[in-house]
Amino acid sequence: MLLEIGIGDAYGAGFEFSAREKVEAYNNLTNYCEHELGIAAGCYTDDTQMSLAIAELIISNVAWTKENLADKFVECFKRDERLGYSKGFYLFLQSVQSGAEFLNKMKPNSTRNGAAMRSAPLGYVSDVNRLLKMAELQASITHDTEIGRRSSQAVALASHYAIYNLGAKENLTEYVSQHTKFNWQDNWSSPVACCGEETVNALLTVLKSSETLKEILLASVAFGGDVDTVAAVGLGIGSVSNDYSSGLPTFLYEQLENGRYGKTYLLEMGMKLSETKNIADKSVSNINEMK
Repeated sequence: MLLEIGIGDAYGAGFEFSAREKVEAYNNLTNYCEHELGIAAGCYTDDTQMSLAIAELIISNVAWTKENLADKFVECFKRDERLGYSKGFYLFLQSVQSGAEFLNKMKPNSTRNGAAMRSAPLGYVSDVNRLLKMAELQASITHDTEIGRRSSQAVALASHYAIYNLGAKENLTEYVSQHTKFNWQDNWSSPVACCGEETVNALLTVLKSSETLKEILLASVAFGGDVDTVAAVGLGIGSVSNDYSSGLPTFLYEQLENGRYGKTYLLEMGMKLSETKNIADKSVSNINEMK
């Protein structure tokens, strides 16, 4: 999953909020593209880095608390500063040195998609009630709004549905809507804003309408707007589902960045994350006491 999140993120990053002309000319899966803001071709962004933070905390099996989550967000950013974060959040992460300071200074009133974009690894949590509580808690650190919390739960549930093979992709939206008590849609056709609701609707649309990982990636970018988030989460979820064949060209794997936290690290962490499937997680056994 994490490797595919990185691939979707890196491919989509070249088109994030780019002109429609660029999307139409180059969204053909022949190359990674550099972004106009300086994100090099084949490099992933905040979507993957924050998904890694969530995954590493799950793997470590430490207590699922706000401070531990915030500590991990700060740690992952400090060890490997990279572009892709909003300017304000990037400067915020540069300014804080610990999870405690993060929580003290953060104003978690955003309805954007930052909580949703990092939630796919939570799909490995076997118990749905725990998953919902974990997704809500991690969202509340930065996006403590109804749509922030619900969008985080929706992505985690979509991932869980795929990992545990709970049904056909045609029924995914109904499953996610039922468990989040929110009316999600799967007929999105417009550019995607940095909005939790729009991101989830676009994600559910590509997961329902695609047959291959290739189609997920092309369709995610074709929307325009905040496409790297849709592509990253969509490809990550699609990669653990039985409903999609691949069809991805090999260059996406070969040319993905491979520094200290590049594709080899993503593959290693992804394997460790998959090993948590069906394992009771003692770190969330008392999640109700950790709000």
